[in-house]
Amino acid sequence: MVEDFFRSFNVFSDNEIKDFLQLFEVRKVHKNDFFLHEGDRCREIAFIVSGIFRSYYISDEGKDMTYCFRFPNQLMASYSSFISDSPSRENMQAITDAHLMVLKKEVIDHIAKDDLNWTRFLKMIAEQEYLELEKRFFQLQRDSAGQRYEYLLGNQPDYIQKIPLQYLASYLGITQRHLSRIRKEMKI
Repeated sequence: MVEDFFRSFNVFSDNEIKDFLQLFEVRKVHKNDFFLHEGDRCREIAFIVSGIFRSYYISDEGKDMTYCFRFPNQLMASYSSFISDSPSRENMQAITDAHLMVLKKEVIDHIAKDDLNWTRFLKMIAEQEYLELEKRFFQLQRDSAGQRYEYLLGNQPDYIQKIPLQYLASYLGITQRHLSRIRKEMKI
């Protein structure tokens, strides 16, 4: 639930949460539709109420490279594009039908300008983004594909089966054949 997500930061009162949730726009996104295309500027963030998204880019060789998944009860944005107002270097695509709560950048900028709690919240989000990026970096450097798959399976067991194998294999940096072997070894 979106209220619980914001409450978990211990920054906002229940009344503050109730008030600013009214600023969000409800949006439905169909499977394979995009929240953001590469080259567009990210001018909104989304709270994923339901559904799964993937972030990917197209390599210089024309290969589709999935590098991130977003699940329910998470925020989603092209963070570097959002904070720098530069074109996004990624695509954000729905893997399943999804329900989002979206907040425009100009609304965030307006309320953060006068509200210290929003400034604290945005700082916490920036810190989380950094930690997530660092964790992903170390996973790619230190962990085997099997360990990375096991981590994803352990943290998102209800959703992992809904992700097409080609996206999982791309995320893990392996072929679909190698992923099938890993899954067979794990008896999945």
